[in-house]
Amino acid sequence: MPPRPTTQLRKICLALPEAEEVEAWGEPTFRIRNKIFAMQASAGNHHGAGRTAVWLKAPPGMQELMIRADPERYFSPPYVGPKGWLGIQLDQDADWDEVARFVRDAYRLIAPKRLAKQLDAEG
Repeated sequence: MPPRPTTQLRKICLALPEAEEVEAWGEPTFRIRNKIFAMQASAGNHHGAGRTAVWLKAPPGMQELMIRADPERYFSPPYVGPKGWLGIQLDQDADWDEVARFVRDAYRLIAPKRLAKQLDAEG
């Protein structure tokens, strides 16, 4: 049985320098110095609309590009979607290596330069 999405997402996010988990709106959010870079939206919560997903800060244009490429997997999340955040469905066939890359990219957008450089140095 594959690990639960929350377990996998937590493992990826909390491996980043100084990242921490804070529950907000009934969901785990992942932050660097109190700025959110990732948030889980659970299937049973209205945020997830029946499917577990992660919402991530994304660089300009990435949301549109990914939704166009695979609208079943990627979406514009409520509340933060208009700001360019990217939603990724975390179903049974989630590509966790890809999710990890998007999480690291989101972290780099939020993290202070010193921490982003530390992440880059770690590989």
